[in-house]
Amino acid sequence: MAFPEKLLAEDEEIVEHLHPHWLTLVPAVLSFIVVCALAGVAIAFLPDSTDHHNAHQYLLIAIIVVGLVLILWFTLAPVLRWRSTHYVITTHRVLIRRGVLKHRGRDITLGRISDVSYEQSLSDRIFRSGSLSIESASENGQETLVNIPRADKIQQTLNRLVEADSTRRSRPYDTGGFAQGAPLPPSRQQPDGYPTSQYPPEQGPGDTTRYR
Repeated sequence: MAFPEKLLAEDEEIVEHLHPHWLTLVPAVLSFIVVCALAGVAIAFLPDSTDHHNAHQYLLIAIIVVGLVLILWFTLAPVLRWRSTHYVITTHRVLIRRGVLKHRGRDITLGRISDVSYEQSLSDRIFRSGSLSIESASENGQETLVNIPRADKIQQTLNRLVEADSTRRSRPYDTGGFAQGAPLPPSRQQPDGYPTSQYPPEQGPGDTTRYR
C-alpha cells in the first residue's frame, strides 16, 4: 500500500518515508517456516491412501486448510500491518498512518513540535532501530513511534527540519528582508526620501505628483 501523495501540499516535500523496522517481520517469517514444516510432517504421517482413501483425502484437506489459516493469521496479517504503517516526515509536518481495514492517522506540524528524543537498547543499536518520541503542543501530546529504522539519525533530521521551519516562519514577508514597520535604508529609497514601495505603479521616481 503506497503512501497517498495527494495528502501533500504543493510546496511540501517528503524527506523520510519509513515503515517499522524489518525486525518486526521476523516472527511472521519464522511462523511461516514453522507452519510449513509442521504441515509437511503431518502430511508425511497420513495413513496410506490405498487403504484409507477417504480418510487420507479428508485429513489432507484439513491439514491444508489449517495451514492456510495459520499462515494468514501469523504471517500475512503482520506483513499487511507492516506495509500499511507509514511514518512520513516532510518539510512541513510528520504524518502517521496505521491500519489495514480500520485506518488511523495523525499529523503533527513542525511548528508544534517542542522536543524530539530517541531511545535505543543494545539490540536496537546493533540492528539500527529504536523508539522515537515526539513532544507536541497539540491536545494529544506525546507520540511514540516504536521500531523506527535509524532512530538516532531520524531524530537529528527531524530536529533540523523543526529548526528550518522555525526560521522560515520567522522570516519577514514583502519587506525585502527588513522588519515590517522599520525605515528602509537609503539604498532602498528614492532620491526624495520616499521608499520605493510608496510609489504607485504608474508613478516613476521622477514624478512629483503625490496621492491626495
